[in-house]
Amino acid sequence: MKASYYVIYDGDCNLCTTLVQLLERLDGGEQFAYIPMQAKETLQQFGITPQDCELGMILLDANHPQNRWQGSDAALKIGSLLPAGDLFVNTYYALPGMKWVGERVYEQIRDRRYELFGKRQETYCSTYNACGNPKRNAQH
Repeated sequence: MKASYYVIYDGDCNLCTTLVQLLERLDGGEQFAYIPMQAKETLQQFGITPQDCELGMILLDANHPQNRWQGSDAALKIGSLLPAGDLFVNTYYALPGMKWVGERVYEQIRDRRYELFGKRQETYCSTYNACGNPKRNAQH
């Protein structure tokens, strides 16, 4: 089955890859396929630049790639697509000020991810990757 969404993440970030691995276990490749932001050739096909990637993870609708979410919006959209995820996402949105706080926290973690969580020696490429040969596409 072809994935419905592409998750673009930092394959060199320990936190990012841990979250992708968790999502892999929860989803089992049913809805999501993964592209590390280091797969520059693949990302070019979607018009995504390295500068775009520095603004946070990106979620693309695989059937309509012009539909995309980034940063905390991507995390919330992913959450809403998981079983019972809507309950948590709707609760999050219902709490006054949570969206604003969540975005600020996301930005702080995004901008300090290597300092806070470390940097991998080798880019992580998912079993459910959407970039062909990950070793060829993951360039540093």
